[in-house]
Amino acid sequence: MKQFDFVRSFALSLPEVTEEPHFEKTSFRVKKKIFVTFDAANNKACFKFSRSDQDIFSMIDRSVIYPVPNKWGKQGWTLMELDRLEDEVLKDALIAAYCEVAPKKLAELVNR
Repeated sequence: MKQFDFVRSFALSLPEVTEEPHFEKTSFRVKKKIFVTFDAANNKACFKFSRSDQDIFSMIDRSVIYPVPNKWGKQGWTLMELDRLEDEVLKDALIAAYCEVAPKKLAELVNR
């Protein structure tokens, strides 16, 4: 759960982020829009990326970072197996997902 603690801490440090339940998962939102969910049972997170960010992150290791295998994946939703990723990758993923859904004024406050 070390990775989830990192995800939670970093996500909540971003401007105006809230943590809320999303079905059986935990979600992190900005202005009510989800940018990442966490599945505790499988220690995976699902990030909302642009299609180009999805492609870039997937290139790191397609066995641990991959599009959701349905229409959601075609919209940029991407699964990451947290126990196989470094904190720096998770930080970059959180920033990219946040900037994808945050209003422009908030996204500009985050260093990319």
